Amino acid sequence: MADENTALAADAETEAAPASETGGEPSAAERVLNQDEIDSLLGFDVSAEQTHDKSGVRAIVNSALVSYERLPMLEIVFDRLVRLMTTSLRNFTSDNVEVSLDSITSIRFGDYLNSIPLPAILAVFHAEELDNYGLFTVDSNLIYSIVDVLLGGRRGSSAMRIEGRPYTTIERTLVQRMIEVIMQDMRAAFEPLAPVNFALDRLETNPRFAAIARPANAAILVKLRIDMEDRGGRTEVLLPYATLEPIRKLLLQQFRGEKFGRDSIWESHLATELWSTKVDIEAILDEQSMPLNQVMNLKVGQTLMLGAGPDSRIEMRCRGVPLLTGRMGRVGAHVAVRVDEAIERTDASKSL
Repeated sequence: MADENTALAADAETEAAPASETGGEPSAAERVLNQDEIDSLLGFDVSAEQTHDKSGVRAIVNSALVSYERLPMLEIVFDRLVRLMTTSLRNFTSDNVEVSLDSITSIRFGDYLNSIPLPAILAVFHAEELDNYGLFTVDSNLIYSIVDVLLGGRRGSSAMRIEGRPYTTIERTLVQRMIEVIMQDMRAAFEPLAPVNFALDRLETNPRFAAIARPANAAILVKLRIDMEDRGGRTEVLLPYATLEPIRKLLLQQFRGEKFGRDSIWESHLATELWSTKVDIEAILDEQSMPLNQVMNLKVGQTLMLGAGPDSRIEMRCRGVPLLTGRMGRVGAHVAVRVDEAIERTDASKSL
């Protein structure tokens, strides 16, 4: 009896083995994603910096948060700014200074204020011709490096950072001088495109007091790196889109002097044809005001007495617009008008 039970159990195992092979085990057939793969799929990476490009589902969700158009000419302006800053900061610090452009991105103003690493100095400047403001941020590494260089610090020694204290008057003054030098370079960088004067408005250490736009407004963020051999730091320029709106059409150009939809040949041909166009000019001898009943009772052959004499000034008009004045005369068998002067057009006549 026991032998029979053992044989039946062996047959059951041999029959179950093919069934499990054909059906497949659920744990082996279905692969489970780990946490790193899920984070990569969704675009969340806690180890990456916020400045890195996002990917996955998070990139699709955040793609509509900051909608902006590319401004090609702005990139050229800041490339020119990098070259100007390299020369001017070398003269300012009497040291070997290298300025590099890290990135030009678009960001919400509120997000930028929340991402500023403190302590830092924030300079609010006024773009006078654009009638708006911008923000200039200097991080602590660059602040201590500039102070160390300008006050004669030895090369090869890192700047000493003292945490937990506000910036002194000397530090703020030296950083302000550096910012004013950069402001002059920004004015020179924008000069070929449009004259813009950048004036320093105030210095702040609290981002809440440097609010120049609404938190949801989009802005252009330009990150610059300033290296002075073994010292240096990062500085950032923030320009709201409202500030750049007056020169937006200029910034959309692919190259300086680009003209959309203009044909010089067609323009010259149009100008030539306009100069040869014939127009009718009316010489007004006299104007009178009469009642309507008198005008309705006019008869054929009736004479109207004009108030113009031989020496009266005659006004010449083109489609009701006064152009010239002159005097009536005769040339042979023709009545003529000699032009004396042109009539200066007023605002009312220009609108006609």
